Amino acid sequence: MVRIEHVLDSWRTIRQDSVAAVEDFPAEEFSFRPVPEVSTFGEIARHILNAGHALTGLMLAGDVNFATPDFRERMSRHTVPLAPDAGQPELAAALRESIARRTEALAAQPAEFFSQTMTRMDGQQVTRLEMLQMIKEHELTHRAQLFLYLRMKGIVPSTTRRRMAKGAAK
Repeated sequence: MVRIEHVLDSWRTIRQDSVAAVEDFPAEEFSFRPVPEVSTFGEIARHILNAGHALTGLMLAGDVNFATPDFRERMSRHTVPLAPDAGQPELAAALRESIARRTEALAAQPAEFFSQTMTRMDGQQVTRLEMLQMIKEHELTHRAQLFLYLRMKGIVPSTTRRRMAKGAAK
């Protein structure tokens, strides 16, 4: 059995590492992209913010069908109001504030909330807990992109720094 507290704690940890990546990446290079066909570092970070906030916002609003033609429009009502030219400190703060608000609101939901079935964007039927797990995994995937961009700039991601620090402490 998966416990909601575990999923939320895990998502908070993933988000902390996403925030660390945003803070570690040179602010003047947020427009960096390794090839023209992929998103910039800043676009990925903003996507992490808006996808997690909007998808959970829809869930908390009681939306149970994400496979509708107006899904993107409905989702846009739940994005974080952040100026298009927001810099590194504003984006990091918004990422922190969003995860705090959403995990608090989700933790306050009764167990029945998470067992209710809903329809994902691809039409699959899942429980809300399974949807939350997917949202967390979505961020984990994009966090890996941020980490790759960090590595391309010669910056060691926070997860590796922590692991190296533990090894040095032994």
